[in-house]
Amino acid sequence: MHKILTMNNISARGLDRFPREQFEIASEMSNPDAVLLRSAKLHDWDIPDTLKAVGRAGAGVNNIPVDAMSKRGIPVFNAPGANANAVKELVLGGLFMAARCMGPAWEFSRGLTGTNAEMNQAAEAGKKQFTGFELPGRTLGVIGLGAIGVNVANAAMALGMRVIGYDPQITVRSAWNLEAGVRRAHSVDEVLAAADVVTLHVPETDDTRGLINGARLAGSREGQVLLNFARAGIVDETAVVKALDQGRLRTYVCDFPAAAFEGRTDVIALPHIGASTNEAQENCAVMAADEVRDYLETGNIVNAVNFPELMLPRNGSGDRLTVANANVPNMLGQISSAVAEADLNIADMYNKSRGDLAYSVVDIDGKLPDDVVTRLRSTEGVLAVRVIE
Repeated sequence: MHKILTMNNISARGLDRFPREQFEIASEMSNPDAVLLRSAKLHDWDIPDTLKAVGRAGAGVNNIPVDAMSKRGIPVFNAPGANANAVKELVLGGLFMAARCMGPAWEFSRGLTGTNAEMNQAAEAGKKQFTGFELPGRTLGVIGLGAIGVNVANAAMALGMRVIGYDPQITVRSAWNLEAGVRRAHSVDEVLAAADVVTLHVPETDDTRGLINGARLAGSREGQVLLNFARAGIVDETAVVKALDQGRLRTYVCDFPAAAFEGRTDVIALPHIGASTNEAQENCAVMAADEVRDYLETGNIVNAVNFPELMLPRNGSGDRLTVANANVPNMLGQISSAVAEADLNIADMYNKSRGDLAYSVVDIDGKLPDDVVTRLRSTEGVLAVRVIE
């Protein structure tokens, strides 16, 4: 019986992925095998010795101490792409709002008073200040071509826009899904100089924090619309305000309200609702639950942010051994030797590394003795050892 601790309200569709005869699920429990969460913060949480996996029902993992989990050999799973359609639709909504000045126009109409005739007269007199632009023939720049960026780029192509994209780490899967007409850029600055509208779809890391700053905006196309539905920290708010005041930016549309934008009609700031659809929350919960269940039951790793992706069909007639370790020389040799010296045959074995971490799955013909597990756990560089019967 595996024990799953939920730290937020997780969609029932996700929790239903765990058979109740094999999994105990509760919002309060001691010694959990895994944690499922959305926005709960784990940085000050005492990690129990029993914990084997963390599942984030969403993409970002800023609320999880990934380094601390890695040191214990605990994979942190997320749900990349599960909310991609929800965010894509909101980005397109922001694009339409900015192109047609819908935010200021709506506020103008809400302020009209008087009779219908008086309001109509005032509307006709005031509508000239809300002249917008149409999308066909305009250029959309997409910075970050993951699941969301690709969806946005493809949708923009369908709307008749030209699209230029930049992502130095684009995956093969994303490249296959991207429309052939999307032009490749070689830098962020190239996108900013070429596009009428720029949309950001990168995670917030040390490398991307402040990605859009004063220097870059100074080289952007004049009158540009900037969309940020990724993370607040990748944009320098002070630089955006300055660019708006100078007319360098026409409109800034984001999912992150800030004091710097208070009262501005050229900023549309939404309350972080990019993934706030029932469908997205269900999709994220299902994906995270499937990843955690698969890991607990088979040791396979899919969509972990800290360990390599590794999937091995079950072979052999006995136990499955999994070892998480520092990516150092001779670790495979030590694992193999420990099994061989127990007079056991290795039916299949798979090892992969990712940065400073490595992970091995070993299928054995027979029952693995406890002393082998103890030996491996005491081996320098080994972070976690599991035996799956």
